[in-house]
Amino acid sequence: MEIRKRALGIALGIVWGLAMLIGTWWILIIGARGEIFSKAGVFYVGYSLSWFGGIIGLIWGFIYGFIAGFLIAWMYNLVNKSIKAKTTS
Repeated sequence: MEIRKRALGIALGIVWGLAMLIGTWWILIIGARGEIFSKAGVFYVGYSLSWFGGIIGLIWGFIYGFIAGFLIAWMYNLVNKSIKAKTTS
């Protein structure tokens, strides 16, 4: 069975992006310090622990999630084809 790379990329991108958005906004709503989320600014250019920063996190999270999902599906398909080739020969 082959995994569709673009489909997994989009799915993981949506999940990762929404996690950044909801996580950032949740920290702002409850008034926590958000020590871990504030460190995301090192990886995501323009991200900060603010309402607009949550949207920036959503965008960057989608991009990173898409790339991660695409690569995971690509590696899975590559290994799966290799295993099938060895078992059929």
